[in-house]
Amino acid sequence: MQHAATSCIDGSVTPRSAVRQAGDVPADAELIAAVRAGLRTAAEPERAPMMQAYMKSSMPYLGVRVPAVRALVRAEAKRRPPSDRATLEATIRTLWREAAVREERYAATALAGAPAVRPLRAPELIDLYRELIVEGAWWDHVDELSHRVGELLAAYPDRIRPVLLGWAVEPDRWLRRVAIIGQLGFRERTDRDLLTAAIEPNADDPDFFLRKAIGWALREYARTDAAWVRRFVETHRLSPLSVREATKHL
Repeated sequence: MQHAATSCIDGSVTPRSAVRQAGDVPADAELIAAVRAGLRTAAEPERAPMMQAYMKSSMPYLGVRVPAVRALVRAEAKRRPPSDRATLEATIRTLWREAAVREERYAATALAGAPAVRPLRAPELIDLYRELIVEGAWWDHVDELSHRVGELLAAYPDRIRPVLLGWAVEPDRWLRRVAIIGQLGFRERTDRDLLTAAIEPNADDPDFFLRKAIGWALREYARTDAAWVRRFVETHRLSPLSVREATKHL
C-alpha cells in the first residue's frame, strides 16, 4: 500500500504514515471534549441543512455559525491552553481528523489562530497547515487557513516565503490559492515580489477560485499602492474576472 506524501518545510517529502507516526504526542483530550460539548450546546439544528447545502458538504453540520465557533474555541483555549507546540499540533489534528461535523474542523483551524496559543506558533506548523489545506479542499477551510499561513509568513519570512513560492506552482489548486492570498492584510509589509511570483504562474489558469484569488489579492493591495496594482493589471494578461476584482476600487 502506498501512502500519500507531504512536502516538508525543508523541501523534502515525507510519507503521510511517517508524519502520523511523528505526531504521536497525545492531544489535549480535555480541550477537545470541551470544544465538542460547547459546539453541541450551541447547535441550531434548523440551520444545519442550509449550511451543509451552501457549502456542498458531504459532512453534516450542527448549525453553529463560524463566529460562534471561533468565540467558543478562543474561550476554551484561554481556559486550558495546550502545554507545548506538539500538543497543540496533536490537538488540531485530532479535532480535524476525527470530526463528525464540519464545525469540528472549523474548531481545529480556529484553535490554530486562538490568541492563547500564539506563543506556540512556529514555522514547523506549515506542514500541518498544508495537510489541512489539501484535505479541506474547499474555500471555507482554505481561506481560513490562509490567515494562519500569513501569520507564519509575517513572523518567519525567511522560512515561509520559499514554501509559498513552491506552493504557487503546485498541482493542488488550493495550495496555489493560499500562495496568492497569503498576504491579505499585510498592507505596507506586502512582499510584492512574492505576490507577483504567486500570481504569474496562475494568471491564465481557468480555475474560478484561482482567478478570484488573484483579483482579491490585487484589490486588497490596491488599498495600499493603487498605482502599482494598476501597472500590474496593465502589464499582465489576467482573466476578466481577475481584472474586474482587482480594479473594483481603482
